[in-house]
Amino acid sequence: MPLVKVRMIVPANVRHRSGGNIYNARLVESLRAQGAEVAVHSLDGGWPSGTAADKSHLAAALAGDNLSICIVDGLIATGAPTEIETATATGRRVWVLLHMPLSGEQPLEKRALRAATGLLCTGSGTAEAAKRWGLPNVHVATAGADRPGKRAIPGGPGGRPRPSGASEAPHFIMVGALLPNKDQIFFVEELARIKDLAWTAAVVGSTTADPSYSAAVRERIFRHGLEKRVELRGELSGPALEEQWLRADLSLLISHSESFGMVVQESLAHGIPVVVRKGTGAVEALGAHGAGEAIDLAPGTGSLAEMLQRWLSDSALRKRWQDAAAAASQALPRWEETAREVLRIVTGTHH
Repeated sequence: MPLVKVRMIVPANVRHRSGGNIYNARLVESLRAQGAEVAVHSLDGGWPSGTAADKSHLAAALAGDNLSICIVDGLIATGAPTEIETATATGRRVWVLLHMPLSGEQPLEKRALRAATGLLCTGSGTAEAAKRWGLPNVHVATAGADRPGKRAIPGGPGGRPRPSGASEAPHFIMVGALLPNKDQIFFVEELARIKDLAWTAAVVGSTTADPSYSAAVRERIFRHGLEKRVELRGELSGPALEEQWLRADLSLLISHSESFGMVVQESLAHGIPVVVRKGTGAVEALGAHGAGEAIDLAPGTGSLAEMLQRWLSDSALRKRWQDAAAAASQALPRWEETAREVLRIVTGTHH
């Protein structure tokens, strides 16, 4: 196959560890590993709206080598229909990478996406929404999963060894920037309802993405006297994050909305079962492995606490979820598969 040149255009104004940022970075690495030549253009600016200067920078990034295939993050593309139209009218292949479903609130969105060569959607829910809008050439490119460098082995209450000094009580983990959509406050409120049971928890994610919300999460922890049981760890990556995964027995992603939920796959890759909110894209990421549960949180406070109480008190349930997560970790798609699928789609080849 001839050398494929890809130009990835990504936003620089999302500065916390987001699923979109991680997806973009891992896709670039994996495309390169598949032999593609990938140039990354990181555009600062007020995306998704963008100023005239921001859009001028986008237009410049879209121009150039005719052999290049451009993949533009949807956060940028949906606010710049004129620039997408101009590029495709001159023969550029411009694919939009959609991490989130269309809002339906911005009329420019549909115009921008219709002008694109095609859409790469990171979740099937996003793809289905795009098709309902009548947008053509829609494809799904689901995130891959990385195998942890060192596989966990049985030991400890959750089935994995504990780092030295770690608590022996079952340990919850919630990974994601502290933002209202992620609903860490609700998590803390529900933990307060089961204070009589043995558990610890870590909330891992940026505290600077929304400082006022982060302060409210911290205040709620202290209000309920949970400061010795619930840790706010801030944003972590690399070995520091791996250590948190090693401590965890159950992961939670209870966002009000998720297009997919890459952290669910990250949890399963580490052999950790997950609880997600029913009705979100995180249900797709959880899959049918039996490694956790999608719960309905619509009835209001109490439903999550009841589920956590059931999990804490039922050792057979914990073991069943643990075994299913261990099996899922070996069955998850890998990033090289994602990269191969993206190359197949954007080049129009079958190999």
